[in-house]
Amino acid sequence: MPIEYRGLRDWLEAVDEMGELSRVSGAHWDREIGGLAALQERRLGQEALIFDQVPDHDPSFRVLTNTMMSNRRIAYTFGAPVDSTGVELVQHWRRVVSKLPTMPVKQVEDGPVNENIMRGEDVDVLKFPTPRWHEEDGGRYIGTGCVVIMNDPDSEWVNLGCYRVMVHDEKTVGLYISPGKHGRLIRERYWDKGKPCPVAVAVGQDPLLTTLAGIEVPYGVSEFEVAGGLRGAPTEVITSDVTGLPIPAHAEIVLEGFLYPDDMMDEGPFGEWTGYYAGGREPAPVMRVEAIRHRNDPILYGALTGRSPADAAYYRGLLRSAMIWDQVEGAGLPGIKGVWVHEASGARLWVTLSVEQMFAGHAQQVGMVASQCHAGSYANRFVVVVDDDIDPANNNDVIWAMSTRMDPATDMTTITGAWSTPLDPMSYPRDNPRYNNRVVIDATKPWTRLSTFPKTVEPPPEYQAELIEKWGDHLPGIRP
Repeated sequence: MPIEYRGLRDWLEAVDEMGELSRVSGAHWDREIGGLAALQERRLGQEALIFDQVPDHDPSFRVLTNTMMSNRRIAYTFGAPVDSTGVELVQHWRRVVSKLPTMPVKQVEDGPVNENIMRGEDVDVLKFPTPRWHEEDGGRYIGTGCVVIMNDPDSEWVNLGCYRVMVHDEKTVGLYISPGKHGRLIRERYWDKGKPCPVAVAVGQDPLLTTLAGIEVPYGVSEFEVAGGLRGAPTEVITSDVTGLPIPAHAEIVLEGFLYPDDMMDEGPFGEWTGYYAGGREPAPVMRVEAIRHRNDPILYGALTGRSPADAAYYRGLLRSAMIWDQVEGAGLPGIKGVWVHEASGARLWVTLSVEQMFAGHAQQVGMVASQCHAGSYANRFVVVVDDDIDPANNNDVIWAMSTRMDPATDMTTITGAWSTPLDPMSYPRDNPRYNNRVVIDATKPWTRLSTFPKTVEPPPEYQAELIEKWGDHLPGIRP
């Protein structure tokens, strides 16, 4: 299916027509919006929420949350059939990943994002109804479902990342980027040259850009161009006269400025995707905002983090599952039948793969590669490999396999010193956390006992299909 929407408003109109958008008027920016969003995101299938008439702010300025909490909305965002299941969405994204189509951006002279422009003394970040999302947050975070735009100083690569952005005052925001992320590497290159790093932060934009900014698009590939390739039409951008960066022409709100070497302010704590205030309050680079562009009646895009399952974890788990699957197969390992990155792990910490065993050590090899490939390595904790009769997205199936096919003394392999983040509460060393330890669990039937392992007590697949065909209309609960 084609991706028809061009910006956030087109997307919202379609979601509203699906009956999957709820409006809330008068909720306060201080914890109330965040609290309601947290209650809404506890289970898949809930409506997106849009807040207006936020106290202390222009009543027409809005905040959008809980965007990607239904398979229908995720499917629409990616151009998949809206009735797709979770596993079908993984397969859809796998087809995309295998080709990763790109299309150059289209430069335009003007766009809706330029309807209002603040510069210099007129810049006021506090104009927007930025929530303080969590009880113990150190401030208001305008950047949660944001797109941070940066360009590599040594090439033409334009990178989009999703990093947290805290409001310090009217003209200053903090920009925290975890070690090893593309944006941090770019920032350090500018600083190594003694130059400030230009940055543009979109905080209301095309949801396709938001999703691409939050996953592991390969180094050197621009998410702008991937979005164009997926859509089949180029992403329209305006070249900023402040930073020289490309700005999404249909964005709702964009902050522009620079990160200067050694220009730091205390940032955090923030309730992060791991479900903890793990980052504490530490000095972090600040962005001196020189200009703000925004549409009339702008929409601030919020992606609430916190104890999982959380909003972004639903779609990121699907995308990361597809990318891990592709990268494990790309390493030359056959027989992968399914991959699932569980939403309750923040879409990173728990990965399950099902495999048709073909040789001794096959399952363990699959687990080790999944644990260390680019899409799976950042802040992972558990990789579980199960047989191909197990649905990796079904917790009961996975726990049953772990309980009945795994020997804890021999089937768990520990990996130490792996890539992580200070946001991981179990990363080390605690005075400067950078790495963690993890485990690969082989929950497949032992290779030496495949032919003699006890048979599973379950109707054969062919008979299950017969029963569903005959009785499915009478007993809809028996459908798979």
